Amino acid sequence: MSKRMKNIAVFASGNGSNFQSLVDAEKQGNLSGNIKLLITDKPAAYVNQRAKKEDIPVFSFEAKKYQSKEAYEAVLVEILKEMNIDLIVLAGYMRLVGTTLLSAFPHRIINLHPSLLPSFTGKDAIGQALAYGVRYTGVTVHFVDEGMDTGAIILQKVVPILQQNTIETLTEKIHQVEHELLLEAVNHILDEKIEIDGRKVSIKGEK
Repeated sequence: MSKRMKNIAVFASGNGSNFQSLVDAEKQGNLSGNIKLLITDKPAAYVNQRAKKEDIPVFSFEAKKYQSKEAYEAVLVEILKEMNIDLIVLAGYMRLVGTTLLSAFPHRIINLHPSLLPSFTGKDAIGQALAYGVRYTGVTVHFVDEGMDTGAIILQKVVPILQQNTIETLTEKIHQVEHELLLEAVNHILDEKIEIDGRKVSIKGEK
């Protein structure tokens, strides 16, 4: 009897290029799961159009219409459980995840961040790195906890900052790395290659 393919929900708030890269990977047979759902807190975001073109269901909400974070997260948990979601991928989702969602999906929520954490957390990480004058930045995929970009790190990749780099050219370089690293991290998790010991994450078969 074959194992059930695992189901993924992507949370996004913006353009959705990382959502699209995962969708494309699934179509090419390179993703170890199915993208079953897009959840967005921005009904007008372009990522919604991407999902509709791909016939992927969308649940879009506005946080201000709920009494609290707990209230809207309780609705999200119900939808995610109904759809048998195994993994939640935050790809440009601009809200902190609260305890309601975290307790329902322990070690099953990951985030993509455009810096080498713990450096340059929060918004505009690429701009922060340029302004600080560092020679290297990068991309991090990490498990989500209650802090801002503070969860256990799964994968990181370095991106050199060249003298001629602008915010636009550096953002483009970071996006390319994001697409590759996010796919790798998602596949490791769905293929059950990840082991977690406190803050330390190890990948089976990696030296």
